[in-house]
Amino acid sequence: MKYLCLAYEEERILNELTEAEWQVLRRETLDYVETLKKSGHLLDARALRSAATAKTLRIRHGQLSVTDGPFAETKEQIGGYFLIEAGDVDEAIRIAKGWPSARIGSIEVRPVEEELRLDGRYGR
Repeated sequence: MKYLCLAYEEERILNELTEAEWQVLRRETLDYVETLKKSGHLLDARALRSAATAKTLRIRHGQLSVTDGPFAETKEQIGGYFLIEAGDVDEAIRIAKGWPSARIGSIEVRPVEEELRLDGRYGR
């Protein structure tokens, strides 16, 4: 089963890392990406640019509204994602807990729907 792992980060914490600390975290992340690729678990992984570059859009009553930044009022934003293949949620959690930035942020692990459900978006 596929799981999308969303890496939540607080930009302030990452920006406060020294150059040496950043290089260690970066190398750990790149090494873990290679480990997951070699094991066949990693399908894709991408970092996102700063939440300050985001646009949030809504269409209500036929009108488009676009605002700067993420909608949620929170310190942590999605900093990136990795899409994995795992046998079950326990294996997905074991894989996700190895992601280096989990030590300074959080990782949300969510099963991927292979297609839109017939009985409603999230089931009933």
